[in-house]
Amino acid sequence: MGVTLLTEQRCPWCTEDPDYIRYHDEEWGVPCYDDQKLFEFLILEGAQAGLSWITILKRREGYRNAFAGFNPGAVAQFTEQDVERLLNNKGIVRNRLKVNSAIKNARAFLEVQEEFGTFEQYIWSFVNHTPVRNQWQTMSEVPVTTRESDAMSKDLKKRGFSFVGSTICYAYMQAMGMVNDHLVSCPSYSS
Repeated sequence: MGVTLLTEQRCPWCTEDPDYIRYHDEEWGVPCYDDQKLFEFLILEGAQAGLSWITILKRREGYRNAFAGFNPGAVAQFTEQDVERLLNNKGIVRNRLKVNSAIKNARAFLEVQEEFGTFEQYIWSFVNHTPVRNQWQTMSEVPVTTRESDAMSKDLKKRGFSFVGSTICYAYMQAMGMVNDHLVSCPSYSS
């Protein structure tokens, strides 16, 4: 689906901003099995903690440039000099804890890839490798955490990841299409 859907039909959280519309229509809730994109959203969802998603979405290209095209191998090699460079980069959220977390998470991501072959094999195991297709009628029904996001958060933390609380994990699951939380009235629900 393109950007031509009627705004009032989309999930109510989607604003009229063209970037938000494109994200809602083309990415959010679409199953993703690509390790690089899974890593990208691990960084972006962690950066979003305490902020609105549109704040991060508007800086997505800045993050791509700042974090080596979301190459986990390159990010894992970042040094304290890179941290200082990133903290001066106006294209991203300049928060030391979040910047350090992205680097730490890149290292943990590589360890998971080594253990499981791909990050995708690991992360999708939390939903038995099959997207959960919810049937929400209203936004008030959509949870912020689930049993699966709790388990994911706990295991990621055990593996050395940070900024991976259950709420962030559930947002990640929604973004990566591990769960389909489009309202049933939304045209993207059945696409």
